[in-house]
Amino acid sequence: MKVIVDTCIWSLALRRNSQKSSSLVEELKELISEVRVQLIGPVRQELLSGIKSKKQFNNLKDHLSAFPDLQLETIDFELAAEFYNLARGKGIQGSNTDFLICSLAHRYKMSIFTTDKDFEQYSSVFPIKLYRPLLKENN
Repeated sequence: MKVIVDTCIWSLALRRNSQKSSSLVEELKELISEVRVQLIGPVRQELLSGIKSKKQFNNLKDHLSAFPDLQLETIDFELAAEFYNLARGKGIQGSNTDFLICSLAHRYKMSIFTTDKDFEQYSSVFPIKLYRPLLKENN
């Protein structure tokens, strides 16, 4: 089954010193080798935003080009807005990208690989599954 990988996991893997979170990076590598990783456009945008040098930007853009974006449809944005409203009604705040990730994960029946604790809260409000790494995490 495919897994939507959140920006925070990609960021860990892209850091030069990812020693502290090496088990998460290894898990991502395993998912990549199994062709289970799913990228969405808004996560791609977050990863590419704020890169200072054009060379680094182009290198990352080239690396990410190996991962096609999951197709987004109107229903995904509508469900993301519905999830936002449900969460807000329970006093839970989140970003538009987070709710879009939840919407896509729900529609495509995929789990979400993230270290963002907000997703634990979201999962208490609407039906999403969080990916639990098979490898032991380093703390």
